[in-house]
Amino acid sequence: MNQLIVNPASAAASGESPAERQRPVVAIIGGGVSGAATAFHLAQADQTPVPEIIVFEPRESLGKGLAYDTTEPAHRINVPAARMSLLTEEPDHFLRWIAAHSATAGDDDALRPDGALFPRRSVFGDYINAMLQPLVASGAVQHRRSAVIHVLREGPRWCISGDDGVQTMADVVVIATSHPPPVAPGQLRAALKDHPRFVPDPTRANALAAIRPTDQVLVVGNGLTSADVIASLALKGHTGSITAISRRGLRSRGHAPVVQDPTGDFLTNPAFTARALLKNIRHIIRQAALDGLTWHGVIDQVRAQGQALWQVLPVVERQRIVRHLRPFWDVHRFRVAPQVEAALDAAIAEGRLEILAGSIAASRVESDTIHCALRLRRHSGTIEKTYDAVVVTTGPGHGGILASQPFLAELSHSGYLELDPTGLGLSCTRNSEAIGPVAGVTSSLLIAGPLARGTFGELMGLPQVTDHAVFVAERIAERLQEQKAKSG
Repeated sequence: MNQLIVNPASAAASGESPAERQRPVVAIIGGGVSGAATAFHLAQADQTPVPEIIVFEPRESLGKGLAYDTTEPAHRINVPAARMSLLTEEPDHFLRWIAAHSATAGDDDALRPDGALFPRRSVFGDYINAMLQPLVASGAVQHRRSAVIHVLREGPRWCISGDDGVQTMADVVVIATSHPPPVAPGQLRAALKDHPRFVPDPTRANALAAIRPTDQVLVVGNGLTSADVIASLALKGHTGSITAISRRGLRSRGHAPVVQDPTGDFLTNPAFTARALLKNIRHIIRQAALDGLTWHGVIDQVRAQGQALWQVLPVVERQRIVRHLRPFWDVHRFRVAPQVEAALDAAIAEGRLEILAGSIAASRVESDTIHCALRLRRHSGTIEKTYDAVVVTTGPGHGGILASQPFLAELSHSGYLELDPTGLGLSCTRNSEAIGPVAGVTSSLLIAGPLARGTFGELMGLPQVTDHAVFVAERIAERLQEQKAKSG
């Protein structure tokens, strides 16, 4: 039988009226960077009564989530530490924290020749957790180590059930979960499901452990996760050949050879179509080249102005960008750390890595050997290749968001959630309030982090995630004040 938690602030089960409760309850589902940052900034808000903030996160630490809960030494942050911070007004806070705690001691490869610091991703997770722990110790934030199974509407409030059998009543719920893991192509998944060296989700701990040093490896996908896999294998001493295949054969790019400021202006005369935006970007890149600059500063400016650019685009044009331009955007926007780029370059130079544009037409297994028919882009017919291992790195399974966790499916079935029209996340308003096909806008159900990307546009980089966490915290504080005024 589930146990109902009756907090001093949330005593609905005891028959108290909303006016009799002293403290409102805010439940944040997901304790990765988005959820932890939302909790952190909400706890800093000056409001009376002070809300009870509960973060549902099964992991031992807050702030790591899927991205930073990794022990792989090859996994590094993709931008210099000087540009990552939980505090929006102190962009170098993470860098100063590293120095104060000697957090990169023993990692000689973290510091690059140009002075930029690219620590392992786990270090950033440790930093976020360290920022949250004083709040947890003081009781300002509660860390509930359970996965949420059910979220049900009960009158004006929400009843949240965890996998530990405990129920909690909340006034506001924030969904801050991550994207679902990659989804292998159906035929490949069916053919290889029982193979000992089929890795459908390389983000899991020790996912690559079964791959032997001389195995021939097929990597399906060619983005950041693919680069991480190849760099991790190299660090483990893997010497076998690797084929990385994706529809367009685009590999993730590295950082500019020298630091460049953002370049261009895309807002004074904004584009209203995907084609016009692409034309503007190409034009500014050509202008930058005449000044001896690379494309990096131009893409940085598009990213900086990305949310404003996204807002002026009609939904149909956003959909065109997602359908046709996102792969090109991703490989330029999401750059690999120099250490990872060096591993890729070395593998190509040594003939161990080939990057192909195409898809897998068929696959079968014979005596543990994986036979694949590859259909290459702009080529007729297929080519046959054999592999010892296959790793899927196709990126988040956006289409499966609502089915990825029981409570999301439940909220979808009850009409409180639906996919954003772009397919990038969950539908929400510009105030990050969830939109459902039956309930419409629900002001007490908010979406934080990358799952709000379809509405806000650029919402994947750490600065944007932190800014959005501040924004969501402010919206929650405003709602709680409104509730207080109504009950008072």
